[in-house]
This record gives sequence, C-alpha cells and structure tokens, in this order.
Amino acid sequence: MNVMAIVAATAVVGIVGLLIGVLLGIASEKFKVEVDEKEILIRDELPGNNCGGCGYAGCDALAKAIAAGQADVGACPVGGAPVAEKIGAIMGIEAGSSEKKVAFVKCKGTCDKTRVQYNYHGIADCKKVSVVPGAGEKACTYGCMGYGSCVKVCQFDAIHIVDGVAVVDKEKCVSCGACVAACPNRLIELVPYKAEHLVQCSSHDKGKDVKAKCDNGCIACTLCTKQCEFDAIHMDNNVAVIDYEKCTNCGKCAAKCPAKVIL
Repeated sequence: MNVMAIVAATAVVGIVGLLIGVLLGIASEKFKVEVDEKEILIRDELPGNNCGGCGYAGCDALAKAIAAGQADVGACPVGGAPVAEKIGAIMGIEAGSSEKKVAFVKCKGTCDKTRVQYNYHGIADCKKVSVVPGAGEKACTYGCMGYGSCVKVCQFDAIHIVDGVAVVDKEKCVSCGACVAACPNRLIELVPYKAEHLVQCSSHDKGKDVKAKCDNGCIACTLCTKQCEFDAIHMDNNVAVIDYEKCTNCGKCAAKCPAKVIL
C-alpha cells in the first residue's frame, strides 16, 4: 500500500471539504433571507393547522402578513381571542374584541321529512352529486344533500351528517370556514356563537311547492317578520333571514313559525 498516495488523497479530500465549507458560508451570507423577528414570534403563537380559514395559504403566510401589518392580529379563526391577544402583545397593539362565530347549516330537511325523487347509487360527495340530474335523492334542490363533503374537509371533527343533514357541534367549531367553502348549495354560514334563533331553511320556492318537497321548509308566510319588534327578520326571495346585529334572541319569531324551521 502506497502511504504517500493515501496521505495525498486525504489531503485533497480535506482541502476540497474546506473549500466547499468556505463557499457555502459565503453563499449563505450572500443569499440569506432576512426574517422579521416578530414574524417568528407570531408564527410560534399560531396553532399550526394551516386550514386557510384566515384567507392565507397557511400559518407561515399569515404570520408574515401580520408582521408586515397587512393582516389583523386577530385574523386566525382557530386561535381566537387568546391567540389574538398574544400576537397583539408582540405587535405592540391592543387586539380588538371579536365575537366568536360558528358554522350553521340552513336546512332541516331530515330523511323522514323530505320527499325522495329517486335512489342514488354513486360517489358520496356533494359537489359531484350536485351536477347529476336532480342533484341527489332529495326532492328539494336547495337543501342539504347529506353526502358529507363538509364533513371531509373539517379538521376539527365539528360537523357530521345526522339523519341526512349536516349538523355542527358549536363547541368544536373554530369558524375556519372550510365547510362553508365545501358546500355546493351554500347552505352553511358563519353565525354568532350566541345566536339562539336561526332559520333552518334555504328554499326559495313558494310555500305550496316547499310543502310538496319537505315538511320542514319555510313557507314564506311572513308571520315571523310581523312578530319582531326589532326589525331583525325579513323575507328574502321566499325565505326568512335574520339580521344577527339586530336580533335580541327574544324568540317571538320562533314561537310563531308554523313550520317550526326557526330554532
């Protein structure tokens, strides 16, 4: 064995390694990206779900936007007020008080209350079913199809199909909005957590046609609007709609509704 050859090879490897190390050091300094210290601190406070409920691609993107002053400190719907307060302290501003919201499904068309137009055998996905003739088994094309697209996108186990209709668990919901975006019939909306009276129907058909398809539909009788002393409920294209900013949760509209579609 040639000892000199081994020594020479070792020396070459060592020199090459040293040169590469020096070059990498120079490159890291030359091409390094400066990261705002606040951005790092903010990212540490965000929950890391990357659900997109804030409107940004993920928690990293939101942290960058908040640090740059392009997003509100309370923009994370998952973290809520506690996280907003911590981020506000990092940014040196006071976090505004925001009312907690939860998802709500505007349909009461359970299996025993809706008419069936045919038996569907296919992919259990609301978006895919929405393009087939009749948009699923239920006769009402405005209501919940019950195939669970909203359930599949919820990262928090906060929504499930119960008797053919999606139902939200208020205590688990973080108002990320994923289910809202997933529903092809636009049945799900974010409502105040404290709202006690909500309209469980989205049909725009007239009363006679509603009853022909579902026993739990709004018949647009307007009795609820006549009971409200606070101008908080109106008819919008044959369905009652509540203005939550005006609603006082008095319950008079719910008590008067003959179809019992107002909680």
